[in-house]
Amino acid sequence: MTKASKARLFIRIDFGDAEAFGPGKARLLELVDEHGSIARAAAAMSMSYAHAWKLLDATEETFGTPLIVTATGGAKGGGAMLTPQGRAVLERYRDIERRANRATAGALATLKRAAAL
Repeated sequence: MTKASKARLFIRIDFGDAEAFGPGKARLLELVDEHGSIARAAAAMSMSYAHAWKLLDATEETFGTPLIVTATGGAKGGGAMLTPQGRAVLERYRDIERRANRATAGALATLKRAAAL
């Protein structure tokens, strides 16, 4: 497999002076949703729990609304899940990605071929 065959399009959205939102933060939200835990989501991305919290806090500040809700421990343990707003942000971002990939598929294929030369 050549390096060019691994070429992919990444979408990063910059919100002026606010934090950017891109594939890493989107994946973190997906993993929180999948695992029901910030700690397990962070571990799945090989990042510290503190760093995951920092990214989630920055993302919530960017969007001005809670994107996750957490429950502290207890008999059944704690957990985390996406809020409806968190799910909407993630779904909109993934929709933008899909549309961009469809719109640029031909141009990306051309670039892949050119890079393989």
